Amino acid sequence: MCTLEKRGNLFLLTLTGDNEHRFNPDTIATILSLLGQAKSQSQRGSVLITTGHGKFFSNGFDLAWAQSSGSLTGAAERLHQMVESFKPVVAALLDLPMPTIAALNGHAAAAGLMLALSHDYIFMRKDRGVLYMSEVDIGLSMPDYFAAMVRSKIGTSAARREVLLSGKKIRGEEAVALGIVDSAAHASAEGVVEATVGLAEKLAAKKWKGDVYASIRKSLYPELCGILGLEATIFATPKL
Repeated sequence: MCTLEKRGNLFLLTLTGDNEHRFNPDTIATILSLLGQAKSQSQRGSVLITTGHGKFFSNGFDLAWAQSSGSLTGAAERLHQMVESFKPVVAALLDLPMPTIAALNGHAAAAGLMLALSHDYIFMRKDRGVLYMSEVDIGLSMPDYFAAMVRSKIGTSAARREVLLSGKKIRGEEAVALGIVDSAAHASAEGVVEATVGLAEKLAAKKWKGDVYASIRKSLYPELCGILGLEATIFATPKL
């Protein structure tokens, strides 16, 4: 399902298995638990990298699980359950007291793209993988915190239109040009992870205070943090 590995100051959260890494209640609970472990073990210089195995980083919520309820009402209730239970995962990443990097091994769609955007940095492959918000194509409304995430993390109205209103599958180089991801320069999942490890080691060397880092991060996204119920901690100004 997913694992957390500690390599010195680096935490590597991996969505395991050669599948679509769909989010259902069990998957979501496991990710949230592992983020809690990383937070409890954090120290100055900690950095989190999130990646996956196989063709998909994540293809979003487990719609098959929702539909297996046997009724339209049951499916809607299960979808709502996943939307609400995923919200604390986004909040946990924004509140994590360390820099965070998403290393996209493959496709990131819907809630999978939201997981990626919850990180401070995003690296993609140049040869494989797309970013795709499927809601307009499959007829699902946008959760409030999804929309706030896009407004907070994607800088231009043209880029937001491409992501949310076109149903377009955006490849790496275009995602960099639109300002959605930071890099799409590597031709393998291993190369992407190696590149993120290089960045992580540079960030770790800064030895920043994690609580201050998290507070500054949250202050950048007041609308999103308000919806998630997060507040930035106000620190006293140090005396010179």
